[in-house]
Amino acid sequence: MQTARSLTNKVYALSGKEKFENDWALNDQIRRAAISVMSNISEGFESRTRAQFVNSLGVAKASAGEVRSQLYAAYDQGYLDDEEFEAVSDQADKASRQLYIIG
Repeated sequence: MQTARSLTNKVYALSGKEKFENDWALNDQIRRAAISVMSNISEGFESRTRAQFVNSLGVAKASAGEVRSQLYAAYDQGYLDDEEFEAVSDQADKASRQLYIIG
């Protein structure tokens, strides 16, 4: 959860930058994806069954992948420099690796 929370905070900080902030569609989508990572982890831990738990963590992992994809779009548009892109992409990758479950 700490990694997902950190990812969300980093995404919000970067997507609040002027050029990125003005791309409403990408800004909204990447923020939603980052929040989804955190929310689905919480939902999984509060679920009643192992199947629900595994499914929620799978959705969180998929959302981390979505964040990485959207980071490429932001980078390609010049909204992020190399260092910013690498830092947040690494955080999304770390979240994804932590969510790997053999179900």
